[in-house]
Amino acid sequence: MKLLNEMELNIKALSINEGFARSCVAAFCVQANPSLDEITDIKTAVSEAVTNCVVHAYPSIPGNICIKVKLYENSVDIEILDNGIGIEDFEKAREPFYTSKPNEERSGMGFAVMESFMDNLELKNNTNKGLIVKMQKFFKKQNNIAVGE
Repeated sequence: MKLLNEMELNIKALSINEGFARSCVAAFCVQANPSLDEITDIKTAVSEAVTNCVVHAYPSIPGNICIKVKLYENSVDIEILDNGIGIEDFEKAREPFYTSKPNEERSGMGFAVMESFMDNLELKNNTNKGLIVKMQKFFKKQNNIAVGE
């Protein structure tokens, strides 16, 4: 699997940055010529992950979100990292309809949505505190890539 390109984006955990993050990641992935459906899946998953950081990772003040993207010929790896409060029970957090904020209008479907739109989803504790969401999407067709020409 040949690495074609990579990027890192650092943003504040503000809801206004969610749309920017998803558009930025999607625009970066276009160079691998994925299908429109694959781009839509990536945008949806990134939106959910960033929204989780905004809503859950930093309950008092907005912290930072780091998005790392590695683009390969037939796939993309995306990591979304925060230094927030973290998650104690990954299995519980991944259950559909579970939310740590039941008094707010939260559906508890964030991780389920990410999982349904991406091919792989992994949650890890960040060494600096917080959470790392690792997602991977495989592109279904052989792409004609013009990276580095």
